[in-house]
Amino acid sequence: MPRGQSSSMSTREKPKVDQAVDPNEDNRKHRRGAYLLLGLLIVFLHGSWSVYRIQFGNLPLPLDSKQAGKRGFSEASALEHVKYLTSLGPHPVGSDSLDLAIQYVYAVAEKIKTTAQWEVDVQLELFHTDIGANRLSKGLFKGKTLLYSDLKHVLLRVVPKYMPEAEENLILVSSHIDTVSTTEGAGDCSSCVGVMLELARGVAQWAHGFKSGVLFLFNTGEEEGLDGAHSFITQHHWRNSVRFAVDLEAMGISGKSTLFQGTDYWALESFAAVAKYPSAQIASQVDIFRSGAIKSATDFQIYQEVGGLPGLDFAYTDTTSVYHTKNDKIKLLKPGSLQHIGDNMLAFLLHSAASPNFLKNAQQQKQENTEQNKAVFFDILGKYMVVYSQRLATMFHNSIILQSLLIWGTSLLMGGCSGLVSFGLSCLGIILMLIFSICLPVVVAFILPHICPFPVPYVANPWLIIGLFGSPALLGAFIGQHIGFNLLKRHLRCVYSRTKPGLTHNTREYVIDLEAERWIFKSGFVQWLIVLILGTYFKVGSSYIALIWLVSPAFAYGFLEATLSPVRLPKQLKVVTLVLGMAAPVVSSAGLAVRMADVIVGSIVRVDRNPGGLPDWLGNVIVAVAVAIVICFMFVYLLSYVHISGDKRTLGLLLWIFFGLSLALVTSGIVPAFTEDVARSVNVVHIVDATGIDDGNREPLSYISLFSNTPGKLTKELVDLGDEEFFCGRNMTTDFVTFTMKYGCWSYKDSSTGWSKSEVPTLRVESDSVTDSARQTVISVDTKSSTRWSLGINKQEIDDFTVQVDSEKLVLLGDKTEVDGWHTIQFAGGKNSPTKFQLTLYWSNTATKTSRREAKEASDVPLLVKLRTDVNRVTPQVTNVLEKLPRWSTPFGKSTSPYTLAFLTDLPVNIFRQ
Repeated sequence: MPRGQSSSMSTREKPKVDQAVDPNEDNRKHRRGAYLLLGLLIVFLHGSWSVYRIQFGNLPLPLDSKQAGKRGFSEASALEHVKYLTSLGPHPVGSDSLDLAIQYVYAVAEKIKTTAQWEVDVQLELFHTDIGANRLSKGLFKGKTLLYSDLKHVLLRVVPKYMPEAEENLILVSSHIDTVSTTEGAGDCSSCVGVMLELARGVAQWAHGFKSGVLFLFNTGEEEGLDGAHSFITQHHWRNSVRFAVDLEAMGISGKSTLFQGTDYWALESFAAVAKYPSAQIASQVDIFRSGAIKSATDFQIYQEVGGLPGLDFAYTDTTSVYHTKNDKIKLLKPGSLQHIGDNMLAFLLHSAASPNFLKNAQQQKQENTEQNKAVFFDILGKYMVVYSQRLATMFHNSIILQSLLIWGTSLLMGGCSGLVSFGLSCLGIILMLIFSICLPVVVAFILPHICPFPVPYVANPWLIIGLFGSPALLGAFIGQHIGFNLLKRHLRCVYSRTKPGLTHNTREYVIDLEAERWIFKSGFVQWLIVLILGTYFKVGSSYIALIWLVSPAFAYGFLEATLSPVRLPKQLKVVTLVLGMAAPVVSSAGLAVRMADVIVGSIVRVDRNPGGLPDWLGNVIVAVAVAIVICFMFVYLLSYVHISGDKRTLGLLLWIFFGLSLALVTSGIVPAFTEDVARSVNVVHIVDATGIDDGNREPLSYISLFSNTPGKLTKELVDLGDEEFFCGRNMTTDFVTFTMKYGCWSYKDSSTGWSKSEVPTLRVESDSVTDSARQTVISVDTKSSTRWSLGINKQEIDDFTVQVDSEKLVLLGDKTEVDGWHTIQFAGGKNSPTKFQLTLYWSNTATKTSRREAKEASDVPLLVKLRTDVNRVTPQVTNVLEKLPRWSTPFGKSTSPYTLAFLTDLPVNIFRQ
């Protein structure tokens, strides 16, 4: 090209460059100031918190009986039932207090029957279960067989008098009366029972126009492994008439009862159409609850897997740290909580029971492919509920994915090699952001146990994780992204020096900053596109979140920032682009992110299922990584606005100051780790240990055991127990059959009282024979006074087994799973449950060949079976210890936890073989 033409072109281009960047002015005035960036951060955080408060904290006003009317739902009336049930104290299976609770529920149900509308038929039944076996094998039930006996349930069936077919088409509403032994159960689940009684009263005034009946099941045994629901769905004569199941549960106390499990699109759509205050999140279902991240289960699993029923599952999730502890008490029930679920459920039951289409869909559900009926569901600010089929979601997501890939592919082809390198470096920035964002808070997580009074010092005040983990994570995210930003700038200098030689140095540097800023912003699209691709491939229901975080900022960028001419130089990103692009993502998911963080923090108090088995720092690392991932994904767009700011150091200093203040609060103890209302898990158990005693001549060993499911040693608790002669360490191992205490404290002081030797269970070998090269051993199990026990069977030695009571075989051969080489049988029943069982073991061909003499001489003899029996009695010394424990500690109960008095015994492998 002639020299003159080249000079002419440069002259024509220069005004465009000047217009775009104005090189005659100081570039620094274009940089965003600290106040603007700080304001954007505050707006983002405040907006997220406001979304959370509106979505999860905005409860309806509670109504009294006059305001609700005869046909409405009254929280005041439901609360009266909750008050009575909690006044009974803990009421676990087999307790006198549970009998009183059952009598109360039955009496209220009788009153509902007598006051029902005259065209409504109300039938009431007290169902006494037979002995049974629950053989679920998934999730928490892997490696277990659950036995039950002598359970009592209250059933209330409401049907229209003049429509007999309604009796054969029932909608089941279920919850449980029983609690664990450590709590009065205001949330879990006396609140559910109170709501159901008030719902039954209201439904009994409306049912004359129903096409289906409504069956209210107040079961017992849920806390022992879903035994109540299993006994109903396998034994009761009304079970075959149930077409749909609704389960009410609690994994915290009060707040909004959220729909977190639903089987079918049509059922979810029915609920969405009538719910007054919809609260629903699929992210809590398949993506978290069913993944096993939360170690829990509800009766809904029985209705779905054993009964094959479609249905909906609701649960309270506020303040999960009080779950199954003494702090699950009525004073923590927030006003409006019962009104929220009551109004929603009453509207749903009235709609579904009166609709012939609902019944038709329920009947067809078993005949159709359940995959086609799956749905995506979530609420927006607790005002609207969105439901669409998983099939439609997959199609829509695939469409967005293909369009995104097409746009990116076209853009990279137009950009050539330099554009491809820029794209790669921006993706590298994403990876570095994730690495640095995780590393910094994880370092803090490792340090906290060494400098704080407790390893998890933020449980009572979850907001502290913002400073302790959020600040380092945000700083790490910025550092990682800024490294990618600088690498991009280095590459763009080479590109612009080659393609735009006419630019002045200052102008070129500023243009490079703007170009790098845009690439970093667009890297957020890539990040969320990858999440959307993975979520769609694995059919993750909450992939809609990735869709919104991809599409909304992309549209805002496309409308406000995209340049159609490759010649035109970039401009600074507009603040309005960020605000408009982030509005929809924040509204749709910020509240859920806060709720999930709260649930994770609350779960830390019981994270160590084998006390002392996990490192003290693990709970912190879980929280730190979760916070870091949320920050990386939610702040990716916002952080791109910081890199060309002249006040990066100021913002970094503010983050360090916030982190330092939070650290000072937890290390000094100014903000306590635990309080009376949010307490640390500490269990006190009187153990009578008869393990290793096969001749009956030696006396059992008796001691008081202290252990915690919350990470950390028991040093602080022992300050108040100084005169109780406890000694602690990792050598204080106790095998409780269902779990192993790997760190704890023992005390022999005054442990010989409160129990008798006649209560010690026995395992006696009745026969040991070999037939057709197969060895078979019959063992009699006598649990004495205990109707709650756990027995472990060594599956490395035993191929199979049966359990028999009198002449009835409860557990048949086949389908025995194992965990860590053991299969566990758990039994729970009422006062009239059997206490003598026959266990028949069928040995493996590879079983250990050890003589009786060798077994006795061995220092570490493998066990064949091990047994723990529980007695719901507080011995004098346990009472003394419990009274001295700090007020910020509380026993924690679950189906695998022992009562306050536990007996241990076992049989070693081949100890009886001559």
